[in-house]
Amino acid sequence: METVLKICSEDLIDKVLTAATNVHAILGPGLLESVYESALAIELDEMGIKYHRQVEVPALYKGHDLGVGFRADVIVEDSLLLELKSVEKITDIHLAKIITYLKLLKFKRGFFLNFNCIKMKDGIKRISI
Repeated sequence: METVLKICSEDLIDKVLTAATNVHAILGPGLLESVYESALAIELDEMGIKYHRQVEVPALYKGHDLGVGFRADVIVEDSLLLELKSVEKITDIHLAKIITYLKLLKFKRGFFLNFNCIKMKDGIKRISI
């Protein structure tokens, strides 16, 4: 049986990336991830975009619930995963982690947003499965 992935619109993606860029333009790099998450929530609220923060996502193994597998930083419109970081650089393990999250959530797309960079565009990594 084929899994149907939840897909978000390009318009929603544009709005979310605009919100992240606005946050970065005002706050700049070097702060805690939680600060950027709170500021991003304000931007999304102002845009009228529905989201949830720190969403518990259970992991399953051979049909057994393992409990909370992880917490997704931000889920937008029940179709887009945002992982927020404030790190020196994005590593392969960061990318592998978001791919695992997308599979568990059955989402087609997610973004890794690293706010610890000079230009926000350099901290945005689009991930699709």
